[in-house]
Amino acid sequence: MKKRRVLLFFAALFLSIALSSCSKPPSPHDALQKYTKLWTDERFEDMYAMLSKKAKENISKEEFVKRYKKIYQDIEVKNLSVTPLPVKEKEEDSDKNQIKLPFSVKMDTIAGPIQFKHEALLVKEKEQDQEQWHVQWDTTYIFPQLQKNDKIRIAITPGKRGEIYDRNGLPLAINGTAYEIGIVPGKMGESEETIKKQLAELLHIPVEFINEKLNADWVQPDYFVPIQKVAKSETALLESARNIQAVAVKEVSEREYPFAEAAAHLIGYIGNITEEELSKLKNKGYSPSDRIGKRGLEELFEERLKGQDGAKIYIEKENGSTVTIAESKPKNGETVTLTIDAKLQKTIYENMKGRAGTAAAIHPLTGEILALVSSPSFNPNEFVLGISAEEYKKLENNPLKPLINRFAATYAPGSAIKPVTAAIGLEQGVITPEQTKTIIGKKWQPKDGSWGNYFVTRVSDRLQQVNLRNALIYSDNIYFAMVGLDLGPDQLKEGLHSFGFGEKLPFPYPIPASQISNTGELKPGPQLADTAYGQGQMQMSILHLAAAYTPFINHGDLLQPILEKGQQKTVWKPQLISSKTADTIADALKQVVANPNGTAHSAYMKDIPLAGKTGTAELKGQKGEKGKENGLFVAYNTNNPDLLLAMLVEGVQNDQGSKYVVNIVKHIFQTVKSQ
Repeated sequence: MKKRRVLLFFAALFLSIALSSCSKPPSPHDALQKYTKLWTDERFEDMYAMLSKKAKENISKEEFVKRYKKIYQDIEVKNLSVTPLPVKEKEEDSDKNQIKLPFSVKMDTIAGPIQFKHEALLVKEKEQDQEQWHVQWDTTYIFPQLQKNDKIRIAITPGKRGEIYDRNGLPLAINGTAYEIGIVPGKMGESEETIKKQLAELLHIPVEFINEKLNADWVQPDYFVPIQKVAKSETALLESARNIQAVAVKEVSEREYPFAEAAAHLIGYIGNITEEELSKLKNKGYSPSDRIGKRGLEELFEERLKGQDGAKIYIEKENGSTVTIAESKPKNGETVTLTIDAKLQKTIYENMKGRAGTAAAIHPLTGEILALVSSPSFNPNEFVLGISAEEYKKLENNPLKPLINRFAATYAPGSAIKPVTAAIGLEQGVITPEQTKTIIGKKWQPKDGSWGNYFVTRVSDRLQQVNLRNALIYSDNIYFAMVGLDLGPDQLKEGLHSFGFGEKLPFPYPIPASQISNTGELKPGPQLADTAYGQGQMQMSILHLAAAYTPFINHGDLLQPILEKGQQKTVWKPQLISSKTADTIADALKQVVANPNGTAHSAYMKDIPLAGKTGTAELKGQKGEKGKENGLFVAYNTNNPDLLLAMLVEGVQNDQGSKYVVNIVKHIFQTVKSQ
């Protein structure tokens, strides 16, 4: 019995303590802590539930939530933090009917960081027979200067996109101007259908496209409605547009590419950002209205070229005055100056006359890239201004594929690789400059008959005793096939790797690595022999081919291609070959042009003594058909080695093969000298 009384006593005591705890008056400090936590989490509906009756009379739940969401979305609030400021909590605080407690707000916005301190007025109100603390909210909680009828405004000051210039300061991609052709609807009168038809025919667009523009929600009778942008050079078209009733022309800011087709594949162009691109770049300051680099250096240098917009968040008062809350200045994108010589770029492009092919020009003593050309091409200005579906389809269906960037592709180098094979052979000691190989006839295979019906062929059988110099002068496939077999798969593969095969070029533009074969390995026999003179499965970019000739001019150093002005000369492969080997090859390359029997003799000029090597790469056709041929020529001026030019033209089988390319390159050197 006594034990039972003790248990009842402790139970009563516990209940008394529990009831005492439950009856503890609510704290305004706890209420503010809860409210600021909801605010930090942007739980606006739950915030509204904590407002006082008076606050709720002044704003509905829907309006409250909508206003917070719209303001925060518009000013792009991130990293929101709302915290009560420390104050000494007093017991009597809970007994008061109202109390002011301080808090701070911090956030990152489109215009930079915003922070402020404010006081929350908390009032005690009965709720379901219990007293609770509620927030006497008003618009100053959003921003202290914001009154009920004030508006939050945002002003954006665009940061200018960085521009691209050539080594001499000539513009390659600039913030220029264009013209926008549009219609003022109210001026069309009864001629509306005639006007729309005339403009559609002039701009090669459907009338439906014009109707879509004119039917936009924002259009008013006296508004200028933009229809299409055109280049400043389209003077005749602009004049015709001005002569159409209700049509107006306005000058607008626009990205401009002065060297148009000649540099299109290198420079690229900009265009409207897509949803997919925006989702990837949303944390890097991009918006749905932005334009970004779509290809070429405009795309590769996007982060550097992109301007950073400035923004101002301000309050517009009822009387029209303004109060700035936050402001950030715009930052312009970086100006990029290339090693490219724009005039040379244009000269090379124009001399290719629309033939499919590619060219790379470098300064052979510094590695600076002077030109990277892909032909045929497209006009990037048309893409920026808005190319029509009809015009784009023409480009896509063009059999010469002008949208393909050929300097970012790889090709069989053909005989243009022979100087490299020769250098490897000399370095490995399998040949000497004086040593000759006996070659009889125009076709050859090893005597063991293991190749079956496969033979290596050469163009001329004038010489039967062939040394290295003559092998290069006559471009003797059989000689170099023999060198390849003498080296063997491992030594030839190792030598080609030392020249950068299988390795990504140390260069910002994404150019595929050159390959020795599809597998990276070489098999003894025909594949080994063919590879030694640039056939088989060997593939090489035009820039790598040009760079591979720099050791012959730089005492054995293979230079790294440089694209930006101001970069220091860098050796990619130091002492790749000996000075003696380099001189031996260089002397032979001079004779390829100077010797009347040389395959590049048509490029001989007394005042511009060239050295170089031709190449003809055969692309195998169907059985019984003659394959197509690509012609190549790599050349440099021996008296003044400031230009090394490598060029490839596709489909020269009916144009005297590589001689067609030799004549183009010769003319380019002549043009450069005369400029």
